[in-house]
Amino acid sequence: MRRCIFHIPNSLEGNYGSHVRPPKMLQGFRDLGYEVDVVMGYGKERKEAIKKIRKNIQRGIKYDFVYSESSTMPTLLTERHHLPTYPFLDFGFLKFCKKNGIKTGLFYRDIYWKFPEYKENVRGLRYIFAIFMYRYDLWQYERILEKFYVPNKKVAKYVARPRLEDKMEELPPGAEPEETFIQDKEAYYAAEDGHEKLKLFYVGGIGNQYAVEKLFQTVGRLEFVEMTFCCRQPDWEKAKEQYEPWLCDRIHIVHDSGKDLEKHYRNADICMAWFKPDLYREMAMPIKLFEYLGKTMPVIAADRTAAGEFVMENDTGWCIEYSRKALARLLKELHKDYSLIRVKRKSLMIALEANQWISRAQKVVDDMQKIC
Repeated sequence: MRRCIFHIPNSLEGNYGSHVRPPKMLQGFRDLGYEVDVVMGYGKERKEAIKKIRKNIQRGIKYDFVYSESSTMPTLLTERHHLPTYPFLDFGFLKFCKKNGIKTGLFYRDIYWKFPEYKENVRGLRYIFAIFMYRYDLWQYERILEKFYVPNKKVAKYVARPRLEDKMEELPPGAEPEETFIQDKEAYYAAEDGHEKLKLFYVGGIGNQYAVEKLFQTVGRLEFVEMTFCCRQPDWEKAKEQYEPWLCDRIHIVHDSGKDLEKHYRNADICMAWFKPDLYREMAMPIKLFEYLGKTMPVIAADRTAAGEFVMENDTGWCIEYSRKALARLLKELHKDYSLIRVKRKSLMIALEANQWISRAQKVVDDMQKIC
């Protein structure tokens, strides 16, 4: 039996996009035939799991590698109270693994802390302390890791650490195919009637780096377009005053999640990942882009973004300029000729085959085997 260690220095409580990836990667390793020992949760839980693994290693049980994922917070601040009450737990464990010949690859989730928006949200001494702790993480990674995985290699210029750049590999999110859903959507797209309105679906954040004013403005002016916009209710309450001028009976605001999203996917023609290009969007790879792919939903994305690059390279939708004029022109074209949407099915299926979660897990396995 092949064995590996899966490590993440935080709990996965709550419904957040950053909590989607770890369980998918964990399942990917299991689907490849690995017995996986998991270190996850708050400090007390991780300490117990680490204690058992240390004993296993001391007893001679062999592990092929450690796969770790960073938190969106600094490693030492992931307790509920955000105080460093377990200062040596995680890095001490990874060093112990390294000393015993077990190679470690870590996925670095986000470098949002390098951007001005982070400073606006976290102020004063909290900001100074957090930045110090993020840098401390990178300093430890330089000394411990064999592979430093990132969503997009454009992260390199913000990490700005040559020793990590030498170990850097892209490991974007993956997709999970749903066969029954895919067959149902095939029938939906094949229908010759029932497409009087062009139906858009968006699920994700709103506000801050999720500025979507131009999307609302464009849809509000096009009578042949309907849009279902799904976000968390607290986020909408904060932002709705800004968006109310463009609301109409063709824009539906919902706050669903999980299985409740299925009905919206089934009723949509196109999904949206159309964000304003900026330095952060150049390298941020939205998890929802791959959820859309898993459902073989064609996507509209903006050029000069990582999402747009993926859509263009894999022909899974349309990559257009971030302007109301460009979006309106595309939507008019698609409404006039619905076959333009149907023909995306073939390339969507090819991209889905190559970008599943098990493929991401397999890359880690291959990388670790080459190193060993």
